[in-house]
Amino acid sequence: MNATPAGTEVLGTRLRHLLELLDAEVTAAYADIGLPGFRPRFTPVIRTLAASGAASIREIAEAIGVTHSAASQTVAELVKAELVTVAPGRDARRRIVRLTPRAERLLPALDAEAAATTAAVAAFEAELAFPLTRLVDEALDALRRRPLRERIREELNGAAPPGG
Repeated sequence: MNATPAGTEVLGTRLRHLLELLDAEVTAAYADIGLPGFRPRFTPVIRTLAASGAASIREIAEAIGVTHSAASQTVAELVKAELVTVAPGRDARRRIVRLTPRAERLLPALDAEAAATTAAVAAFEAELAFPLTRLVDEALDALRRRPLRERIREELNGAAPPGG
């Protein structure tokens, strides 16, 4: 039985594994500071609302760089955790999200965690041959310029047809 080489063939799997490791460690750090159940994906939404006072789900999505669907799912989780409220806006299609007093009380702990995480990431990246944050930014920029699907299509069109 041949083992799959740990190269580009499994890039997505390896990236997911890295993200899962980082996410789990930050989640554990939240629990360490008395925020069990708090998830890393909550922080950008809470920070956006702390800065703006209130925002629509679309505005949150744009501010944190995720899809409307992803922002909506995170907001739904934050509602369940009683960290935000959602009310209709002037336009019935628009929903306005606001922090609850409970979320506002968490802001000092979240600020301390953010500072510690920033320092820890800097120390982590110092151990790497190339800063991961820079590499991720470059990868995102390259994919914005030319999506992977387009690159795959070009490779398929340039390759010999199967069986031929």
